[in-house]
Amino acid sequence: MEQITIGNIKIDVVRKEIKNIHLAVYPPTGRVRIAAPLNVNEDAIRLFAISKLGWIKKNQRKFEGQERIAPREYKERESHYFQGRRYLLNIVETDKTQKVVLKNKKFIELHIKPGTSTAKRHEILTEWYRIELKKQIPAIIDKWEKILNVKVDDWQVKQMKTKWGSCNIEKKRIWLNLELAKKPEHCLEYIIVHEMVHLLERHHNDRFLYYMDTHLPNWRQLKTELNKLPVSHADWSY
Repeated sequence: MEQITIGNIKIDVVRKEIKNIHLAVYPPTGRVRIAAPLNVNEDAIRLFAISKLGWIKKNQRKFEGQERIAPREYKERESHYFQGRRYLLNIVETDKTQKVVLKNKKFIELHIKPGTSTAKRHEILTEWYRIELKKQIPAIIDKWEKILNVKVDDWQVKQMKTKWGSCNIEKKRIWLNLELAKKPEHCLEYIIVHEMVHLLERHHNDRFLYYMDTHLPNWRQLKTELNKLPVSHADWSY
């Protein structure tokens, strides 16, 4: 990937088979990316970026005040999110099976052996998030396969550092960010729809926007909501 610097702003440049230059600023860090046609030279891209400098800075400022979740220590009464709700962590020491249990819509109970390390606590809770997210996904995909008249051949969940999701069009495979387990289900649905629309249109062009506007008219509000939610200490974005 190419990169240019305008002032003190670094801009990633991706070249694609598109007609026009597209500019985006991504939360949570304000990362800037330009998608440019294959035949546009660097000078033209720089001039375009300079002309949009005010817009770039304005949008980067929006993310400066976004709430950040400090690195988790997995200790008693620590805040954790699940499906858009805030829960307090309750540590339950046991010699039985280690597990995670939701309690009274207020607590996430982490059942662990005495002396369990922070890393192991993280591993147990992360695996629980993965299992719970995988329970949500099939029904949403099934619903939207019928609406969009497309077929998803495979989907997977993984920790992603730069995106909420991605789509391999040739293999009809969707990848979803594990962090979506912490977000409201309607935000998860928005990301799934976004990736499935790529099976109809590869690029983020007018045709892509037409499909999104037609089938999920409130997608812009959902995108804004998702990008305003608290984000983890790691730098991943969409």
